[in-house]
Amino acid sequence: MSKPITYEHFSTRSGLLTALYKFLDEQQLQALQEALLSVQQHVKDTADVLATAYIHCSVDTGGEWHAVRAALSGSEEMGVVQQELLAGYVELFSTTLAPHSSLSPAALHRCCVGLVGAGEALSVLMLSGQCSEREAATTFSSLIQGGLLLSSSHR
Repeated sequence: MSKPITYEHFSTRSGLLTALYKFLDEQQLQALQEALLSVQQHVKDTADVLATAYIHCSVDTGGEWHAVRAALSGSEEMGVVQQELLAGYVELFSTTLAPHSSLSPAALHRCCVGLVGAGEALSVLMLSGQCSEREAATTFSSLIQGGLLLSSSHR
């Protein structure tokens, strides 16, 4: 595809990158949802599948998702899009973890905001070669389980 056609369709570089970011995000979210279909009712199984699938999504995109996000980091439009997409992950985490939590919906939402942030940080750590995919997923699963246990005991 030539530049004029691309810019005619998206009008700006930012528009093109935002569309690419949304496309990559949709692929990641779909893979995560498919992985969760196999989850048993135990919190450890749920946390393991959620963590492994979330971290693996970063491997599947080869870091493109994070690279596109970084390229758009100064864009106001991208800030809005990024918040919308992260809210989708928080909602998925909240819905998935609700059966394993005694937290109020608002408290579970706050916990999941932190968990999604931790997942993002672990993905970046892994993509930079500072840990393996397995180490990142195991750490993330432990954080998910610990977050639910600690939050539930401090109601």
